[in-house]
Amino acid sequence: MIPCAGRADDLIQIYDLAVQSDPTLREAEQKLFATMETRPQAIAPMLPNVGLQGTVDYTNLKSSSTTQFGTMNIRDNYSTQSGKAVVTQSVYNRANWMTLKQSETVIAQAEAQFRSAEIDLMVRTTQAYFDVLKASDAVTVQEALVRADERQLEQSKQRFEVGLVAITDVNDSQAASDKSKAGLILAKTTLDNAWEALRVIVGPIHLPLARLGDKLPLSPPQPNQITTWADSAQRNNFSIIAAVDAAASAKTNIEIQKSGYYPTVGLQASVGSVRSGAIYNTDSDTGTIALTLTVPIYQGGAVASRTRQAGYNFRAAQDQLDATRRKVDQQVKDAFRGINSSIEDVKARQAAVKSARSSLESTQAGLEVGTRTQVDVLNAQRSLFQAEFDYLASRYTYIINGVKLHQATSTLNRDVLGKGNAWLNPADKVMPPAY
Repeated sequence: MIPCAGRADDLIQIYDLAVQSDPTLREAEQKLFATMETRPQAIAPMLPNVGLQGTVDYTNLKSSSTTQFGTMNIRDNYSTQSGKAVVTQSVYNRANWMTLKQSETVIAQAEAQFRSAEIDLMVRTTQAYFDVLKASDAVTVQEALVRADERQLEQSKQRFEVGLVAITDVNDSQAASDKSKAGLILAKTTLDNAWEALRVIVGPIHLPLARLGDKLPLSPPQPNQITTWADSAQRNNFSIIAAVDAAASAKTNIEIQKSGYYPTVGLQASVGSVRSGAIYNTDSDTGTIALTLTVPIYQGGAVASRTRQAGYNFRAAQDQLDATRRKVDQQVKDAFRGINSSIEDVKARQAAVKSARSSLESTQAGLEVGTRTQVDVLNAQRSLFQAEFDYLASRYTYIINGVKLHQATSTLNRDVLGKGNAWLNPADKVMPPAY
């Protein structure tokens, strides 16, 4: 993709790229297509099977026989050609019908898994997008801290030169400056890593991303009742639907294995001819039709074993369904509580920024009159920048919790992403790495 400095990609644009490029989603799509082939494969054994059979034999005959009329020797070289058209048709095979029934639930399971993969892509894309923004905020805050520490170091050196402070204040300022510079290096590395994580999903993009705007509406879930969301998740979550279909498929497999006890009826019809070049040849044209009944009596216990095995797999599928229901219930409740708690968290951290800024101003004033030390100023300064980062990070947590709530109820779609996308400011950009 060609870099473009004139615009920034927003969340919807990045998601559209992800739909086209994400290998995980493409893999899920191909698995769905592959699973859909189980239905025609299940139908095939119920349809007529037509085949041709043909042979060509070459014979070198040397024969000697003695009769009352004397000895008779026969020498002959000849070929024999035969051909036959065969049609077979299953009249009754219980396993075939059960397999066809099972194919419907197998396909339904694959479709639910694909829908879940689509929603998972939205979550992964949103998480990776805001991880970049969060890492960029960390760089911005850390750069401001570096500049503040450098100013503080310069002021400490000036005060030391005129004898207002001791050398320990200069050393403290130098240590704080070195620490903030090391933190900036780590923050930049984290930002680069966040970009790479996004590129795993959307491919090698080199466009800037739109930052989150200053105004973020903080609204609780609607309806604001946890049981309503939990009930909706149990009905609509695609992971649960897939697990239900998996259990139904496993139950049908028990009947498929039991079919080994049932008789089968088959129909076969054929038309053939034989042509021979022998001296005493017999050419023939034949047509046959046969109805075959096969009654299984004893197969070494294989049918009983496979039936028991299918029963165990069915109970395992039921346990997996139960585990999925519990996991989804936990996810929806965690996300619901996370939204409400993050609303209060954002407000609290916004207030904490104001308090930290006032504390820094008071500490700096105290340093001027000698009631505070250089270390106090440095600590207050670091607390302010940490509070600013925590406030910015809490806003992303609020958004991600909302996305995860819709994921748990399988109501996450492009329109939901669009609501979050409206909070972005395309004029404020996060630039990609230069490489």
